[in-house]
Order: sequence, then C-alpha cells, then structure tokens
Amino acid sequence: MSTKPPSGTRDFLPDEVRRREYVMRVVREVYESYGFEPLETPAFENIETLLGKYGEEGNKLIFKILKRGEHEASGEADLALRYDLTVPLARVVAQYQQELPRFFKRYQIQPVWRADRPAKGRFREFYQCDIDAIGSTSPVVEAELLAAVSDVLGRLRFDNFVIRLNHRRALTALLEVAGIEASQHADALVALDKLDKIGPEGVEKELQARGIAPDASAACLRFFAASSPDAAPAEMLDRLRGFVAGHEAGMAAIGDLASIVGLAEVTKAGDRIRIDPSLARGLSYYTGAIMEIAVPDLAGSLGGGGRYDNLVGMFLGRDVPACGFSLGLERIIVVMTERNMFPAKISLGAVDVMVAFLGDGLRADAVKLAGELRGEKLRVEIYPEGSRKLEKSLKYAAGRSVPVMAILGEDEQARGEVTVRDLQTRQQESVSRQSAAAAIARRVRLVEP
Repeated sequence: MSTKPPSGTRDFLPDEVRRREYVMRVVREVYESYGFEPLETPAFENIETLLGKYGEEGNKLIFKILKRGEHEASGEADLALRYDLTVPLARVVAQYQQELPRFFKRYQIQPVWRADRPAKGRFREFYQCDIDAIGSTSPVVEAELLAAVSDVLGRLRFDNFVIRLNHRRALTALLEVAGIEASQHADALVALDKLDKIGPEGVEKELQARGIAPDASAACLRFFAASSPDAAPAEMLDRLRGFVAGHEAGMAAIGDLASIVGLAEVTKAGDRIRIDPSLARGLSYYTGAIMEIAVPDLAGSLGGGGRYDNLVGMFLGRDVPACGFSLGLERIIVVMTERNMFPAKISLGAVDVMVAFLGDGLRADAVKLAGELRGEKLRVEIYPEGSRKLEKSLKYAAGRSVPVMAILGEDEQARGEVTVRDLQTRQQESVSRQSAAAAIARRVRLVEP
C-alpha cells in the first residue's frame, strides 16, 4: 500500500507548517490593517451553488461529491468541494444580508480544491488568501485592494513583482472593434488568457480552432503584439483609447482604469501597476477591472482578482457591487522557499530552550524548571531520558535547531545552579537556580537573529 498522499495534495511537516503560518500571519495582519474582517465557510457547497459560475473550463475542474447511502449507485452528485472562496462569499452575503454592514469587507484564508492536472506550484488542494469588498462601485475599492496585496508582498520581501491591470468591458470593446462576434467573446477570452503562456501564434491557432474569423483574430493580435508589457500605464491607456475610440462602453471602462491608476499612485502599489490589455482572467463572473500579480521567471501568477458586480445577484435576485483579490499561498511559499526569502528565525525551529537532566533523580526539577521557563513566554522541551552523558541530548537539540540548552546535573544541584549552554557558539555559563528562568530568557533573546 502506497503511503504517498493523493496526487496534487501534500503532507506538511513541522518546518513547512511554520513557514505557512508565517505567511498567513503576515497576510492576516495586513488585511486587518485595512479593515477587513475574518470569514470562514464550509469545505463543500451544494453543487448548484458552484456550477455555472466559473466558465466552461472552471466547471470541468469542480470536485463533485456523490450522493450518499442508497443514492450512491446513481453516480449523481449533490455536493461539491469549493472551487474558490468568492462564490461562497456571494452566497453568504445573500444569506446574511440583514446582519452584515452596508459595506462588508472580509478576508478569508482557507483551502480550495480543483480537479486540475498537478504541476510545479499547481495543486489540487491549496489555500487561498482572499480579500473582498462588497457594496461599493467606487474605484477606491480597487485601489485599496491593490495597496493591501502590495503591502503583503512587501512584508514578505518580494521586490520585483508587477500588478497587471485590465478591464473586462475594455477587453469586450477591443474584441468588438476587432470584429469578433459577441457570441464568440467567451471563446476569445479563454484563448487570449493564454497569451503569456503560448504566445501570439499559439493564441491565433486557438482562436481559429474556436471558429473566430482570421481577419478578426489578426486585428486583435496586431494590437496585442504592439503592446509592451513594460509600458507606463498612461501610454497604454492612450493606446487603448485610440483603438476603441467611439465605443462608448469601452471608453467608460478605460476611464475606470485611469481612476484606479490615479488613486493607486499614492499607495505602495503605484509604481507596480502595468496596463495589460491581454489580461482576461478565465473566470466568467468578472464584470469590471481585473488584476493579476506577475513575478519574473515564474510560470503563472501569485494571485489575481477583479470586480464582479453580478455574482451576488445570482443568489440574491438583485445586483450588489463587489470586488476582490486572491493571493495564492502555495505559489508564494514555493517562490519564497526557492529564493531563501524566509526570515532566519523561522528556521530555528519551534523550541527556544531544551532542558536536559543528568540522572533520573532530577526529573522533577527538570519538569519544574520547564514550567518556570514557559512562564517567561519561552517555548520549552524536556529531553525525556536522563543520562549522565550529554551526547544524545545535544544531538537531538541540534536536530531540532534549539538555540539554548539548560542542563541539570547532580553537581549543579549541589551548588544550587543550572548550566546554560549556547548551542550556536558552544559557550556556557552557570546561573543561580533561583533566578535561572529569567537568566535563560535573557540568554535566548540574545541569540535570536
């Protein structure tokens, strides 16, 4: 029997869990600093809640749950693991509309599941770190979202990311001006969303395979081919205005983008923004601005989002303006691990002090000392086996990356002392047993990086 977890899922050993908790703690602190409140929803939803919200490709990736008991043999599904955190949020807003504030800002850090093909940085079970603002159409919402995710990445020591920004209605206008039929827009968006992955030639082949006229495909791709991903936002906005001039909805959407860029300029996101007319984002519920985080030499993005003013209305019967952004925890951790971006303290492990006793008669004092050290807010482990030699306990402490060891022996007991050993420098000193806890706490803080 294989002991490996299912393909696309992982076990997280202690060091990995600490790294994940570090990232989630930073995300949580930043999100709360922007006034977002926590929310949790069930791991699975009624299947009709999820189906039809993610477009043709998204629907194929939903993990369905078969009916239970006597209905199992039917092969029918009535539940499904959540695909993202946005649709469950829309359901919650509709369900609790009378209990939530008019402007509801929430963050949510929970796992989601997709029946995708696993690859590097892509899993079937993974965490998302979402922020969403419900109830306002103001571009201040988009600007705050972009500032918040920029703050998160800055705190995590990312220094070379850019925020790709586009607008669904501007993209629709671009397709219409290029001559792509409205009934083919969904197919065109699916293909265009792959431009950075398969290039213009690959997109052109896919557009034609989906039945889009060659002239329309060529006109569309000519615009994209002449667009520089490094161009200043003002330059790209001018190019968009020139291409869709006379298209009322398109010009209004470009105006929305200009407002967002202008507001973001006074935040940490300001110099990160790039207008990317090819950005489509595959989820069909987006209605306005769409955004994505790009990092050099990384296949895929660190996160993305956009405005979805119609999604809540699918549950509520009336439209409610909404906008959100999702950071991909797994991708962030993969990049940070590969590029040694985690603080040194995280690698030190979960224990500040190891208490070792040289003889079984000292067990009780070891337990007592450990309790006193925990009273000093230290993380303490007792090496459970009393031996007159320190080799085993020292080797174990080194494997656990413990910085300090407190040693209780018969000689120390007779003198009323404790030996304190710095396991990084191998220097040691004797301290009074009576004041040992405070003295060891000072020593631990001295060796912290």
